[in-house]
Amino acid sequence: MQTFGAYKSFGFQTAIDDFGAGYSGLTVLADFQPDLIKLDMALVRGVDTDSVRQRIVGGVPRICSDLGIRVIAEGIETVGERDFLSTNGVTWMQGYLYAKPALKEIPPISYAD
Repeated sequence: MQTFGAYKSFGFQTAIDDFGAGYSGLTVLADFQPDLIKLDMALVRGVDTDSVRQRIVGGVPRICSDLGIRVIAEGIETVGERDFLSTNGVTWMQGYLYAKPALKEIPPISYAD
């Protein structure tokens, strides 16, 4: 964890990717508070219809807000997922709902209502 302290001393921002999957979980968050976390898409998928995921994912932005950590949700594919996340304090999102990846071009962006 000394490495993270050195990064911060140089002004770098740090992130935990795939939060909620594998080793990117609460213990890492307890030991090191990054500038942002990216919620793993496996937690995001179907969050609007899964009460267990709702409780888990709904709590993460509250914890992160208390710690001064920004949250990005990845893998947003449906308006329902977007709406649940937005209602629960996640303002940064990415996924196929907004645009599909494209090589050597800027994909058309959807702000699906």
